[in-house]
Amino acid sequence: MGASLPPRAPNPDRTRAGAGAAAAALDGDSGDARALDHAVAELVRRTRFPVGFGGLAQGDAIHVTSIHGARTRRLEGLVVEASRGLGGRALVEKRPRLALDYGSSRSITHDYDRAVLGEGIATLFAVPVMVGNRARGVIYCGSWAESPVGDVVARPAFAVAEELSAELRIREEVQRRLTLSPAPAGQVTMPATTREELRETYAELRSIAAVVDDPALRARLDRLEKRLAALSHDATEPSLDLDVRLSPREIDVLACAALGATNAEIASTLDLKEGTVKSYLQSAMAKLDASTRHAAVVTARRAGLLP
Repeated sequence: MGASLPPRAPNPDRTRAGAGAAAAALDGDSGDARALDHAVAELVRRTRFPVGFGGLAQGDAIHVTSIHGARTRRLEGLVVEASRGLGGRALVEKRPRLALDYGSSRSITHDYDRAVLGEGIATLFAVPVMVGNRARGVIYCGSWAESPVGDVVARPAFAVAEELSAELRIREEVQRRLTLSPAPAGQVTMPATTREELRETYAELRSIAAVVDDPALRARLDRLEKRLAALSHDATEPSLDLDVRLSPREIDVLACAALGATNAEIASTLDLKEGTVKSYLQSAMAKLDASTRHAAVVTARRAGLLP
């Protein structure tokens, strides 16, 4: 019989891009497809379900572009319409859906039996990837035999979805900034409001990245941080060539301080003790030869260490 899990706020996962060109066209950014592929691969590794696949939404359909562990090619090119099948329901309902015995489930339509049953999948678990209130896609993990889906499977699946969600959200924000940032000919400065929003985005990105354990995901977030920092460069302000290395946490703290946050607010944002925040600030100020946090922020910006 089909079954469903209680509502939960899930998010991302990884996959192997079985159709790289199609995936790039789907999002207009191959980076999203790579993030999805990585998430699907992680989904298989963490849940230990043998098959994982997923896709991002295009209009009212999920275009499956990443597949891991499949024994056949039945899942390739699969397009799942909204409300149809297990994934279509997950997309519309914005919550995970589970079919313990996919073939006999009465809670879903069976539009995609040829692909799913053709692959030999008996139990299928679908998790929507939520970015804000939008379902950006769905990731699936499946088993060739009927398998229970308890916390051992559900928790890592939700974690992978949440990680993917965070990365997609950040990528969207970076892309939005890139669209807004290019200055018309002759304009050399960025509007103050745009610059301030960019700095807020950068600080939020730093706080998210600080709790990411996956080295590959952290490396991608680091590249996004550098792109954001480069966007805010003011051509009218002379840059500084400093032989200074700030630690990741010193940059995190300075990024928050640049927004006017107090030590207590920074500690809450970064999940640190207030005394630890003060220590990081003092260390950064010493390295930047600055007597105040404001001076440290100004110097860090001129040196390209902060946006």
